[in-house]
Amino acid sequence: MQNFYFYLKLGLNHVLDLSAYDHMLFLVALALPFTFKSWRKVLLLATIFTIAHCCSLYLSAFDILVMDVRWIEFLIPLTILATAVFNLLYVNASKENQSLSLHIFTTAFFGLIHGFGFSNYFKMLIAEEEEKLGSLIGFACGIEVAQVLIVLAVLFCLYICIDLIRIKSKTIVSIVSLLIILSTIPMLVSAFPK
Repeated sequence: MQNFYFYLKLGLNHVLDLSAYDHMLFLVALALPFTFKSWRKVLLLATIFTIAHCCSLYLSAFDILVMDVRWIEFLIPLTILATAVFNLLYVNASKENQSLSLHIFTTAFFGLIHGFGFSNYFKMLIAEEEEKLGSLIGFACGIEVAQVLIVLAVLFCLYICIDLIRIKSKTIVSIVSLLIILSTIPMLVSAFPK
C-alpha cells in the first residue's frame, strides 16, 4: 500500500510539475471548447487520455513496445498543437459537425504518445519493483486526480470569462488556442529529431 501512495504522488507530480508544463498545456487545450454544462464529456476525455497514457506505460514497462524517445519528444508538442488547431476548427464548426467520437479517438491516440514520453523514467523507477501493475495503477490514479483538478480549473476560468464577464465562448477558445499554438512552436523546434 505504501508503494501505491508513492506512485499516486508521482502521478500527481507528473501532471502538476510546472517545469514540465506540456501535460498541463495539453489538458488546457483539451478542455477549452467545453463548459460546465458539458463537464461529463471533458472528464470522459481526460479519463480516456489517462487510460491510453497508462496503456503505453504498461507496454513499455513490460518491454512489449518500446518507442524512440527522440520522436516521442517531438510528437508530444505536436499533439498539443494539433489539439489547439482542432479547437479553432471545432469552435467555428456548426453544432451538427462537432464530433465527440473524433475527439475521443484523437485524445486516446495522443494519450498513447504522452505515455511513451514518460515511459523510460517510469520503467527505471519500477525496475526493482515486484508488483509493477500496482505501481502503474497508483500512478494512473495520481494522473487522473491531477487531470480532474486541471480540467475543473479550466472550466471554472471559462465560467468566469463566459458567464460572469460575458466574453463570447468563441473568442476565448480562439485566443487561448492561438496562445497555445504560439507557445508550442518553440517546443516543436527544439524537440525536432536530429
